[in-house]
Amino acid sequence: MQVTRIEDAKPYEAPGHFAMTGLRLQGHEASDANNFWVGLSHFLPGGRADSSASNIEKVYVVLAGEVTVVTDDGETTLKAHDSCRLAPGERREIVNRTNQPASMLVIMPYSDTK
Repeated sequence: MQVTRIEDAKPYEAPGHFAMTGLRLQGHEASDANNFWVGLSHFLPGGRADSSASNIEKVYVVLAGEVTVVTDDGETTLKAHDSCRLAPGERREIVNRTNQPASMLVIMPYSDTK
């Protein structure tokens, strides 16, 4: 078993993200997970991730606060314990439109290069 204590989680850079801090919980440098990685994203009020798409699916689980996920098909606001799956190639933007911080788990398989 590999445990990552929150006080030991290391921040990581997420291109195109603003007023957001990401912490690596599993995978990459945090553990030997082979098929996926897990991050914890903290979005400040007004924090966002620019509209982009990737060739891999991803799952978001909101732990606290709320975030709005905007896709080409529309938008939805996720609140605590809500989740969504984005398909490979699906464009998304994330924005915290509230005056409270929001925290969200990010679960993704590795891309072709780990």
